[in-house]
Amino acid sequence: GHKEWLAEVQFLGVVNHPNLVKLLGYCSVDGERGIHRLLVYEYMPNRSLEDHLFKRTPTLPWKTRLEIMLGAAQGLAYLHEGLEVKVIYRDFKSSNVLLDESFKPKLSDFGLAREGPTGDRTHVSTAVVGTYGYAAPEYVKTGHLTIQSDIWTFGVVLYEILTGRRAVERNRPALEQKLLDWVKEFPPDSKKFRLLIDPRLGNSYSLSAAQKVGKLANSCLNKNAKERPTMSEVVESLKQAIQEPGGSSSANKAPPLTPSSRNGGK
Repeated sequence: GHKEWLAEVQFLGVVNHPNLVKLLGYCSVDGERGIHRLLVYEYMPNRSLEDHLFKRTPTLPWKTRLEIMLGAAQGLAYLHEGLEVKVIYRDFKSSNVLLDESFKPKLSDFGLAREGPTGDRTHVSTAVVGTYGYAAPEYVKTGHLTIQSDIWTFGVVLYEILTGRRAVERNRPALEQKLLDWVKEFPPDSKKFRLLIDPRLGNSYSLSAAQKVGKLANSCLNKNAKERPTMSEVVESLKQAIQEPGGSSSANKAPPLTPSSRNGGK
């Protein structure tokens, strides 16, 4: 709507960060059929993270996935901690992470962004909006929006890049339709953890780095919002995962799965 459009124009007019999409111009014209609105962004030739994870394109290499999530985390950290007021993004998801010619990520679509709580307030009360499968449970239940709401959604997308699966996939068996329910079967410290890794990666990923990312995702998805990490802590954890031996190359590849392990053997 017009309210969200104005919010995006005003917001992008004052922020500047390499991991936020640049607004180049805008136009609003009253016509016979109402207001016609246009936003012009910098061109992002590699489309979105969603396109590369879930559509039939060449699969994203392990290193690229981690670097995309690191850049997205840096963009969110800027919104949460780098401005005069805290900004809650409110709609972090793979389709809102756009990729430039070198696959550098930039967050887009700020129509739902809100200024965070100020003073002694712990949250902002608002109608629940966002995308099903991503929103934090306390936000869905109460309408109380906090910085930690964004941390939860970041954890969801971390599992998307690990598994190559969407947050919700209705065409899968009942127990596998909700990603966060399915991944509980494969704790990062268990031998079964490898079974959730996107099969398109083959063995070209670092198992130790993937386990670090899984543990980070679980900390972001803590039911107790106060115990979730800050976005700057997430940034540091992702940097460590990338520096893990084999985390940024195909060295130290994961061992191949045996038939028994593919069948859920422990």
